[in-house]
Amino acid sequence: MTVRVVVADDQAAIRTGLTMILDSAPDITVVGEAADGLAAVALARETAPDVVLMDIRMPGIDGIEATRRLVGDPGTRDRVCEVLVLTTFDLDDYVDSALAAGAAGFLLKSVDAPSLLAAVRAVARGDGVLAPEITRRVISRLAPPARRPQPPSGLADLTPRETDVLTCLGRGLSNAEIAAELVITEATTKTHVSRVLTKLGLRSRVQAAIAAQDAGLVG
Repeated sequence: MTVRVVVADDQAAIRTGLTMILDSAPDITVVGEAADGLAAVALARETAPDVVLMDIRMPGIDGIEATRRLVGDPGTRDRVCEVLVLTTFDLDDYVDSALAAGAAGFLLKSVDAPSLLAAVRAVARGDGVLAPEITRRVISRLAPPARRPQPPSGLADLTPRETDVLTCLGRGLSNAEIAAELVITEATTKTHVSRVLTKLGLRSRVQAAIAAQDAGLVG
């Protein structure tokens, strides 16, 4: 399957460079470029990409608000695509806001080309991606070991299998790894992940991983 990508960044040189990297992969194609948040939302709705590679600091609406509009509310059909945030700024506020808005991943522009391509493929598959530089900070800040676990609202509504999937998400497993561990197909895994997100009112699998830790499902 060819992964269709929209590149959103207010700097033309960066858009050009990213497009060249993405189009160099045989299984990835750039279907459009946007120079601001509103244009990114409009272009994504028009072209229906699998992934939007989203900068944060852009004119008009920023990448956080654009992500929120593209991801939509849990349990609705507003979701347009997955969003992979790519920014220069390694700021905790940006990381938190991007994940809260529903971004499936957060990378820094210092990422090398192979890692960027791998991240785009992972997000398109429904997996989550965090830059190695910020992963430990996110875990320690959002789910510190000293905090008493608080079961997320809706946990009791999960089926046993969905609880198994949530536990796997808390361990950071990809869809392929979850499928192998639970002896189910990847398509079935994606369905379970979607239902878990809907029942818990979450926007992304990164939020689900944090919820699993809060619920005490992951040691």
